Amino acid sequence: MDILKTAIEWAKAEVFSSMFFILFGVLFLLASVGFWQLGKTELSKAFVYPTLVASILLFIIGVGLVYSNKSRIANFPTAYESDASTFVKMEVIRADKTMAEYQTAVFRVIPLIIVVAALLFVFIDKPMWRAISMTTIAMMVVILSIDTNANARMEVYKEKLVLVEKQN
Repeated sequence: MDILKTAIEWAKAEVFSSMFFILFGVLFLLASVGFWQLGKTELSKAFVYPTLVASILLFIIGVGLVYSNKSRIANFPTAYESDASTFVKMEVIRADKTMAEYQTAVFRVIPLIIVVAALLFVFIDKPMWRAISMTTIAMMVVILSIDTNANARMEVYKEKLVLVEKQN
């Protein structure tokens, strides 16, 4: 098994996955423009700023992840060639750290944010707060969906790293 090839394929899959943050950022931006241009009710007009903020946040997340993973792809061959066993060990450590962050942020904090936003929607009857709540829920569902997939990819990647580590 060529672990360098596996690492590069994993990072390329991460770049592809990160592009969905950018895509959804653009979709939220289009929704914001749509609410601004076509919104007739107070509630629809209230969506302009929350969807704009969500689009900016998703775009920033996407660009940051694309940039970091593309630079990681460029650095993998050099790190592997200098010391393959250290490369594998460092990747296992990074994978463990990333999966722990997913467990905290993605699988605990984001569902909690969704629950709080849903409660705000139910108990506060102001259009702006309802728009903020609904946009927050939509954005968190996007992040949860993309990051759940990324976590599954990371688990498979780590399993391959551990196999290579045991062989060495």
